[in-house]
Amino acid sequence: MNATTMLIPAACLCAGVASACGAYLRIERSRRTRRRKAAYGKRARMLSGEDDTAPSAGLRYLTFLTRRLYTGATQPFAPSARKGSSAQTRAGIWYHKRARAAGCAKDVSTIAFCEARIRLFVVGALGGALLGVVFSSELSVVLGIASALVAGSLPSRWVKTACRTRSACAQQHLSEMLEVVALGLRSGLTFDRSFALYGSHFDNVFAQSCAKAYRSWSLGLVTRDEALRELAESYECEQLSRVVDSVIRSLRFGSALADILEEAAAQSRASYRSALEERVAKAPVKMMLPTGTLILPAMLLLVMGPILLELASGF
Repeated sequence: MNATTMLIPAACLCAGVASACGAYLRIERSRRTRRRKAAYGKRARMLSGEDDTAPSAGLRYLTFLTRRLYTGATQPFAPSARKGSSAQTRAGIWYHKRARAAGCAKDVSTIAFCEARIRLFVVGALGGALLGVVFSSELSVVLGIASALVAGSLPSRWVKTACRTRSACAQQHLSEMLEVVALGLRSGLTFDRSFALYGSHFDNVFAQSCAKAYRSWSLGLVTRDEALRELAESYECEQLSRVVDSVIRSLRFGSALADILEEAAAQSRASYRSALEERVAKAPVKMMLPTGTLILPAMLLLVMGPILLELASGF
């Protein structure tokens, strides 16, 4: 009887350990499967020329609105958008200049950008007014105007954020690309083959853009100079523009390109390092605002609270 009673807990313990091990192995297998699928999808997107990083929620909304306007599933609110003259407005001209640098020129139309500004302006005004009417009519007007201005500026902020993100990506990986191309030239490869090696063996947004540019001129869609200039225009990076101009001149006049690329890689690396150091130096200054508005009042209340209570009780 004693052996039986001891055997039952041991069996339960063994069953529990076996179940836990089976569940762990199952989770690990599913995790490995997801990783393989993600790696395969990433590789497929890289070969197809699509960006690896997912767009922000704001850009996804602009893309969704563009598709609905294109298919006729929704109608624009603005009369200028119905007439197709949104591109002539100040916001349309601004977006047309920044769309390529933001990487959304083909996904978000100018009409959708202007339409999103109007819709968010209206939604922000209504939301602020409804929130402020709970307290007073004056506060309703103030909150309505403030919310409308903030909401109407959101599409421009989304585009500016995308431009800064792509520019930082190009700044980060430019020296890497130049070193790979220079190493290929030192090994006896042509510029086209060296440039293609970087686009096919590195997995980042800038490498995908380089691979897309190489495919465009290798298939004869555009010339090599045009493809390189379009690549430079798709990123707000002055160093990339200067490098592209140097490459085009060197290929046209037959000068030594490997030395130029190695020097440009060193300059790009130094510039990126200085930019990072500048961001690190600005961090304490940026932290002063939340420190002053959140931590300092609490500390003053903690220190001065007892004194104020004593003064209040004395009166």
